[in-house]
Amino acid sequence: MQILEETGYVVLSSYAGDVIPAEWLELEYVDWLSSGVTRFAPLASAQGDIDCNGFWKFDPPKADKDGVWIESQTQIAPALTARAQAIGANVGRCRVIELQPNSYADALYNSHLDDNNRLNPEGEGWVVRCFMQLSDNPDSYMVLRDDIDDPSSEIRVPLPAGAQLVVDSERMWHSVWHQGDEPRYCLITSLESGPELEKWIWENDPINHVESAHIDPWLEAVQREEGMSRRDGRTAHYGYDPTRVAYDEA
Repeated sequence: MQILEETGYVVLSSYAGDVIPAEWLELEYVDWLSSGVTRFAPLASAQGDIDCNGFWKFDPPKADKDGVWIESQTQIAPALTARAQAIGANVGRCRVIELQPNSYADALYNSHLDDNNRLNPEGEGWVVRCFMQLSDNPDSYMVLRDDIDDPSSEIRVPLPAGAQLVVDSERMWHSVWHQGDEPRYCLITSLESGPELEKWIWENDPINHVESAHIDPWLEAVQREEGMSRRDGRTAHYGYDPTRVAYDEA
């Protein structure tokens, strides 16, 4: 989509509707490490099961589209389900993430690209992700980089309740630096690019250039060095960077 071409992300107007914490707190979660100490509660999955695997891992394998809504979960969270469906775009994976508090160094270490478009047929819409912040964490940040090795490309977006972003997360390195004593909760939905998604984005006042949130320069420098050093160590251990997308791997 043209709106994402320049920066790879858009920040939308804050969600103004009612939120019901019980909808995400009472869901069934599964342990699923991704970008930190996390659990996930899927609302839509490849086959309608409580499962977080990529859709290509199933028989038959498919692209991250045409997710099957999980009745036992959507009954608990009808408003969250309706928010994802109201966008009007084809939905793939849809799930609530629970993230435990971490550090800026952790966020850089955990920064990754999403495997969104494996098996996506040629000529169909590119799959991107929508992030809808549920818990109120104004001192936590979505950390985006166009180049993981270039700190000048970093943007830090605050995450108060209601914050909404659409990110080409297969292009943009991303993670969350979550400060606080309680977990952070966010609804993450894979969406097919197309007229429906573009219309919804424009209806929500998109901004594709935001000023990065300020952090203490000394803290930034020290934790950046720690986080990137840990990344280098992991790459050396595996012989490759597991946070990159490689379609030739199973």
